[in-house]
This record gives sequence, C-alpha cells and structure tokens, in this order.
Amino acid sequence: MIKTGAQHIASLKDGREIFLDGQLVDDSTTHPAFAGAIASVGKMFDFHSAPENRELMTFETDTGTRANRIWQLPTSYEEMKTRRMALEAWTELHAGFLGRAPDHVASCISGMYMGLDKFEAYDPARAKALADYYRYARDNDLYLTYVIINPQADRSKSAAEQQDPYLSAAIVDRDAEGITVRGAKMLATGGIMANEVFVTCIQPLPPGDEKYALSFAIPMNAKGLKILSRKSYEAGAPSVFDNPLSSRFDENDAVLYFDDVKVPWDRIFIVDSREMTGAQFHATPAHVYQNYQAQIRLSVKMRFLLGLARRITEVNGTTNFPQVRETLGQLAAEAGMVDAFVAAMEAKGTHYGPYFVPDRHTLYAAQTLAQQVYGKVITTLRELAGGGMIMLPSSVHDFENPELARLIGKTQQSPAASAEEKVKFYKLAWDAVGSEFASRHTQYEMFYAGASFVVKGHSFRTYDWARADGLLNRMLSGYELSDEVKVPVARAAE
Repeated sequence: MIKTGAQHIASLKDGREIFLDGQLVDDSTTHPAFAGAIASVGKMFDFHSAPENRELMTFETDTGTRANRIWQLPTSYEEMKTRRMALEAWTELHAGFLGRAPDHVASCISGMYMGLDKFEAYDPARAKALADYYRYARDNDLYLTYVIINPQADRSKSAAEQQDPYLSAAIVDRDAEGITVRGAKMLATGGIMANEVFVTCIQPLPPGDEKYALSFAIPMNAKGLKILSRKSYEAGAPSVFDNPLSSRFDENDAVLYFDDVKVPWDRIFIVDSREMTGAQFHATPAHVYQNYQAQIRLSVKMRFLLGLARRITEVNGTTNFPQVRETLGQLAAEAGMVDAFVAAMEAKGTHYGPYFVPDRHTLYAAQTLAQQVYGKVITTLRELAGGGMIMLPSSVHDFENPELARLIGKTQQSPAASAEEKVKFYKLAWDAVGSEFASRHTQYEMFYAGASFVVKGHSFRTYDWARADGLLNRMLSGYELSDEVKVPVARAAE
C-alpha cells in the first residue's frame, strides 16, 4: 500500500495514550499541540503517493508491488543515488526540520534486514521475525519511530544498578505468547505521529543487564504503552505567519513508559543477548544506513540555512560588503562539505552481500564534523542578522491595526523587500535560529548521532589506520642515517 496523507492521519486515531500538560489527549490529529506537525507528515505521504511522483518516490518490490522508496535495499551505486534523490525530495517538504521523519527508522530496519545473516546466526526464529516485520512495515507503508536509549538517571550505574531495576524497560515476564516489558525508554521523537515504535538499546550493556537486552517493534497503541510528551512548541505557535516552522514541524519528543506491555514473539528480534543488541547496529549495515539518511536530511537543512543567510544580507543591504561575502563563502564551503560527504559515502560504498551500502568511515567522519558545524552556522546567522530578527511586530495581529500597520511599513524598511515581506522573512529566520523550537534543533543536531566522544570513537575505529601506517613505513624505509653519516664503530656498538 502506498498511503495517502488522509490514510496516515486516520491511522493515528487508534486510541494511543498520549499525555500532555497533565491530561490524556483524546485525538492527536486535531489537538493544537500536534495537529500542525501531523498535517505536515500527511503532506509527505500525499507527495510520495501522487501519480506524478511514482517513479521517484516508489520502487518495485520482490513481490511485484510498489513500495515507498524509504524501504528500498539498493544493490548498486546507481540504485543508492536514486533512493537518495527520493529522500532529498521528501526532506525538502520540511527543510530538514523533521529529524525523525518516516525515512529514518525505515532506513534502520532496512539496514538490519540487509544483515539478516547475523540474526540467523544468532537465532533463526528471531531472524524470521525481523524479515517478516520488514516486509510488513514496507508493504503497509508504516511510519516508525524508535526508542534506543535508557533514561539518564544515575549515569554512573548500569540499568540493573539503578534504585528501581525497572526504571529502564526490561523483561518482567515471559511465556509461550511472548514477553512482558516494564519500564521507560527515550526519546520517541515523532512518536505522536508514528504508527509503531522500534524498541531496543544502542548503548553497550554490561554483564548483569541481560534483561534490558531487547529488540522488538509494537504499535503505538499497544495496551499499557504510555506516551509522555515533552512541552509542545506548536501549542505556543498558533500563527503560521509568526512561527512558520514550530507551528508545522514540531515533531515532538516523548518518554515511553511500558506499563507491563505484552510483546508477541513474532515481533521480537533479540532477547537476553547483550552482544546482539550492539551487533544489530554495528555488525549489520543498520547504523550506517540510518545515519546516511540523517546526513541526507542535514544536507537539505544546510541548504535551507544557506538560503536564510543570503536573504538576510539582501534584506539588510549588506550582500556586497567584502566581509559579508567572506562569511557567505565560509558558509557555502561548510554546506558544500556536507554535500560532499554524502556523495563520497555513496561513491566509496561497498557491497554487503547483494546490497550496496555507504562507506562506514566517511559517514562517521561526516557525523563528527557535522556535530561541530551546525552550532557554528546558527551563530553565524545570528551575526549576519543583528537585531533584525528581534525587533519585529509582536504578532500578525499588529497588521490588523491601521495605525500600527502604517508604522510597521515605516520602520521595517528594506532595500530588497516590502515591510510585510521583511517581517515575514525574519519571523521565519527567528523560528529557525532563535526560538525555543530552534534551540531544540541546535541541541538535537549536536546529539542525535550520540555524544561527541561516541561519534569520534566510531571514526577512530573505522579509519584505515593500516593504510596510513603502511604509507608512513614506506616513507621511513626509504632512507637511513647511514646513507648520509658514517657512524663510528664504537658509537654504533653503544
């Protein structure tokens, strides 16, 4: 099935338990805290289901049906590029501000499926569950989120050593039908508008934490699953004109609490194996494939931010200042770096069995530098704008007052835009750079790939040190001290 937006939105009316501001949300699709973001996701599904986008956004499966290209398993460099073009087109609908749009976790599950051999070696029954789930999610065009880290609590202790052993989601019981899970997981980004959630742990688990070594997928309306939403930025942004991003793209984040949730065996991919919870990401293409998607998203987001930067200088009349052009050139180089990394990880890709996957180290190099560059770009945009993003009309309603509208026309002058155009633009710029929504995105881009030491550790482990060392040794072996200096025998003996 290729879902339409209306079909996806209807699928969210499933009785899931979302809690916000102390209340149970009856219908997230109409609630002022969530409706705008859900409508934006609906537009994504409308885009990919439109007949004119069929070839770009869908592919033919092994059963002869068409499926969303987010589930494609490329077998060549050309297929990977085609899939990337589809993901870019989808991402442009939200300019990269939906960090956990449907293409992210789909990429994770697809990468796990590519590494099905690792699951078969672990447990054939769990491998079958994963293979069946991949096809189910693909054929039903599901939107998945995931929760793959434990609550922070006391980070000096393992999950089993916490004051409450069921603070983090763990097995509390099992029988012939499946397992029962109790405890919490973070961070269900996009969970309020996803169909299902993939639950596991990407953090290394020490001995003694076997009951936390889980990997499974369940619907967001599973009995006992509670969705504890963070503050909604959309709820505080009732006007699209005043908050064009937060009113439409606040994907939300949530803690999920599993209040003795029953998970059937046909939805369980790993149980009790600390080693396999790590291997599902790093011994298969999953971690690379999901973060390759994230770099595609970031490349689109950087393009949007570069558009903001150039327009800021045009609105302020500073584009031709030498120092401003220098700054724009630096920003262009940084955006180009992200684009180049995406192209490089494709061009350097290799086969994992029949599947073509991005180059692992190029991905981790990209993530390492991307964590550093996003905050720098945001700071540069602030410097270019000065006070322009702050001294704006209080809200769209100021334009309803004729006297205020006259004063706005006089005080919001620009050599490149009318007063209304300038206000509209700077409201957008502030929502991308300085609002609470924007601050969350700065934090998100710093940590979505993990703590910086973790990302740098991936880069260290995957670099071809042997090749570098070989080059160094070949250079060292090309000359000797004795080639130029005759060393005395006695000194040599010493």
